[in-house]
Amino acid sequence: MAFNIARQFLITTTLLALTLVVFENSQLDILAQDYLYDFTAQHWLLDRDQQPWKLLLYDGIKRLYMLGVLVLLITLVVFRKQPRIREYKTGLLTVLLSTILVPLVIASLKAETNVPCPKDISHYNGALPHVTLFASWPADARPDTVQRCYPAAHASGGFALLSLFFLFKSRRNRRLAVAFALTVGWVTGFYKMLIGDHFLSHTIVSMLLAWLIILLTHAMVRFITARQSYPTHAS
Repeated sequence: MAFNIARQFLITTTLLALTLVVFENSQLDILAQDYLYDFTAQHWLLDRDQQPWKLLLYDGIKRLYMLGVLVLLITLVVFRKQPRIREYKTGLLTVLLSTILVPLVIASLKAETNVPCPKDISHYNGALPHVTLFASWPADARPDTVQRCYPAAHASGGFALLSLFFLFKSRRNRRLAVAFALTVGWVTGFYKMLIGDHFLSHTIVSMLLAWLIILLTHAMVRFITARQSYPTHAS
């Protein structure tokens, strides 16, 4: 079956809506996060400053990600006329724009959702109540600063690599690209859960939003490159 962007967009939007409904009306986030917190010692299973995990799964992977984006940008600019680059132009542009837009959009959403991190709620020895996306803050417990924990921005970089799907042409390579991106996204996402920065739903929503952004990005790139392939002629 040929890949259909409109169908994928509909499926992903439906999954996103179901995810929001299920987690908003259940205690699944708390139930999952309870396994990652030591209530006796009152600390998370992994300390946020513990090495080598912080270097590998936070600082290091962020630097590697930015380096990859920079290399891709330079490649598209400097070697844009090379036959191999021209052949994969649509896929390369999709990857470049997605790796920029996905983290940017998701980080921007975090400033608007005003949802606290697990480490900050009273259930895990924090000071704030557990407030979900569509819940209102209690009048006497509203924090002075905006809470920026939803969706998961760090994992979004890994999920942005799902755009590699559009770089490859064979089914095997596309599957490998998706498996690689999901592994990076979920390893970094789980790391943030282990240190109390995110709930499970934060990472799932980040993954689904990333795929939606990638689909829109690819559709836009494909439309623009198709128009460039058919130059207009003066009448």
